[in-house]
Amino acid sequence: MTVATMPDTARTTETLCEIRDVSHDFVMPNGSRLRVLEDISVAIKPLEVVALLGPSGCGKSTILRILAGLIRPTEGEVLYRGRPVDGLTPGVGIVFQSFALYPWMTVSQNVEIVLHAARLPETDIHERAERSIRMVGLAGFEEAYPRELSGGMKQRLGIARALSINPEILFMDEPFSHVDALTAEGLRAEVIDLWAPEDQNPSSILMVSHDIKEVAYMADRIIVLSSHPGRVRTVVQNPLRRPRDQRSKEAEELVDYLHEIITGSELPDVPHSAPARVVRIEPLPRTTTSEVVGLLEYLDTHGSRAEIFDLAAETEHEFGHMIAITKAAEMLDFVDTPKQDVVLTEEGRRFVRSETHERKAIWQTQLLKLRLFQDVRDLLARDADHAVKADVVREMIIMALPRENYEVMFDTMVRWARFGNLFAYEEDADRLSLQ
Repeated sequence: MTVATMPDTARTTETLCEIRDVSHDFVMPNGSRLRVLEDISVAIKPLEVVALLGPSGCGKSTILRILAGLIRPTEGEVLYRGRPVDGLTPGVGIVFQSFALYPWMTVSQNVEIVLHAARLPETDIHERAERSIRMVGLAGFEEAYPRELSGGMKQRLGIARALSINPEILFMDEPFSHVDALTAEGLRAEVIDLWAPEDQNPSSILMVSHDIKEVAYMADRIIVLSSHPGRVRTVVQNPLRRPRDQRSKEAEELVDYLHEIITGSELPDVPHSAPARVVRIEPLPRTTTSEVVGLLEYLDTHGSRAEIFDLAAETEHEFGHMIAITKAAEMLDFVDTPKQDVVLTEEGRRFVRSETHERKAIWQTQLLKLRLFQDVRDLLARDADHAVKADVVREMIIMALPRENYEVMFDTMVRWARFGNLFAYEEDADRLSLQ
């Protein structure tokens, strides 16, 4: 296996790609601006792996897209080898979080379409595609379709596609989050092996991750971000030499150190217990309250238990939407979902057998077990008028769940809250208030 011999500091002062003094705003539906990045400067040098690490909503993926030239920043500049970039940044290949494969194309065709877009000569396209497929261990699968590949193989194909253009810098946006832990561990090692030879591209890697162990294993330099808006909190130079053992004492100490930075409780040399579980804001399934109540009533009249497939057929719901309704009920602790069954819980049975006013009280109690509703209720309670502009809550959703449709999430939240008499939404004034 080929390994790199990186010293503790970057091997060169030359800069391949950088952003300087970048701030970025998102424009809200009412025309107001939401600042998501504030005064960010990031430089990528040759022969290094750089990681952007931070909580959800801190702007990691936005920084990557600005560096790649996919987004023009509101303020600041993007440079490639010291020259301003207008449009896409040259020399960059990107591996996205989702596989983003064309299902009707074979493995070879999924790689070749990128090379056609790069306007390469036909004589080079097949050779480059074949080489990149071989590099990621997919030789023999050239004629397979994405549906015939495992999750790990699909991500290898995504990596092959990015490598086929011979990029100087490989950008990776949480590339291992959609594969199982064992596959992810293997892919991390394979990516480092592909990067390690100094005489071939990619020269450098920029990766976005929320996985502390992952960046401790892969990165040479770790840029830790804070949120609301995203700022650089600190930059950590990884002291671990390659090849790395992520189970070593030194690696575990680095992971602990990074965790302390992110949680804002850095206490060097002080023994500490395992960190408490963080309760995250979860996406709300796009369902109505009547659909959830209908599910509970169906279960109550059918022995409190049903298979999810039978539920979809009996209630004439599309299967994917039936899963969303079930997930909503499960989030509220009204049902459990062992294997393929949906089972009414004691709380669900108490709800469905209560009068309307009691149902609303139970619903409100269950809502307040969800972080989003807790945060909005607390926000309203702290305000002197017990009311806030709706855009404040939309911003909260965007920062916590940047990949979700915030408008759909907001509408679903309002519907659920209204049913439980938790808070009201005044559409004309576009504000939320306690009921």
